[in-house]
This record gives sequence, structure tokens and C-alpha cells, in this order.
Amino acid sequence: MKNLLFVALMFLLPTTLLAQRPRGEEIESLKIAFFTQKLDLSPEEAKVFWPIYNDMQAELNTLHKERMQKMISFRKVDEIDNLTDAQVQNLITSEFDFRQRELNLNKKYYNKFKSSLPIKVVGKFYRAQEGFKRELLNRYRGGQKP
Repeated sequence: MKNLLFVALMFLLPTTLLAQRPRGEEIESLKIAFFTQKLDLSPEEAKVFWPIYNDMQAELNTLHKERMQKMISFRKVDEIDNLTDAQVQNLITSEFDFRQRELNLNKKYYNKFKSSLPIKVVGKFYRAQEGFKRELLNRYRGGQKP
């Protein structure tokens, strides 16, 4: 029973959160403004940072879209009991695969950032990413619209 609950939450929670947040363009605009302020890039650093960042976001967005397409089949199933054990296992391992692919993309772009920018700028970027996530969550928990 615990496994059933875990699997259901793992797949349904992201869709619930997606329904409550603003459009992706709005979040991306907020993120760019947030990063611009927090990173305080020189003009030369900005010329290097933003193209790498944009490429990273494009690849991550493609991966996330693919992930959502795979999850659609799971969302259409009324009960997990209607799936075979192999189908449930496939859904779970597919999720692990997506997480690994996302980690691999993050490592790839970390290396690109690190080879092109001072490591302190890279550190500020990763700190700013976490800060942005916290700020966004706080805005929605508090009922504020970003």
C-alpha cells in the first residue's frame, strides 16, 4: 500500500503543482531578472553566460516536455491496480532515467560555465537558482503573484 501511495504521489504531485503556477514565460522573465540582479555580471561575463544559460534551458525544456509526454499515459490510468507489474516498474524506472538525464545535462552545463566563467560567478549562479526556487515557492505559499 505504501508503494502504491509513493508511486501515485511521485507522478501526480508535479501535475498538481503545474496547474497552480503561472505560465512558463512569466517565470522565465522573473528568473532572468532575478539572475541579472544576483549575478551582477560584467558585460563580458554576460556575453558568455546568457548564451550558455539559454542553451541549457532549451535542453532542459526539451527533456521536461518529453517527461510530461511519458507521464500522460500514467495520468490516464484511473487506478494503478489496472496496470501490470511490468508497466508500473517501467513508469518508475522511466522516472529514474529522466532524473539521470537531467543530472547529466546539469553536469554538462556546469562544465561549460566553469570553463568559460570565473568559478565564483558559477557559484553565484547555482546559489541564485536555489534562491529563485525558494522565492517562487514563498510567493505562491503566501498567495502573492510574482
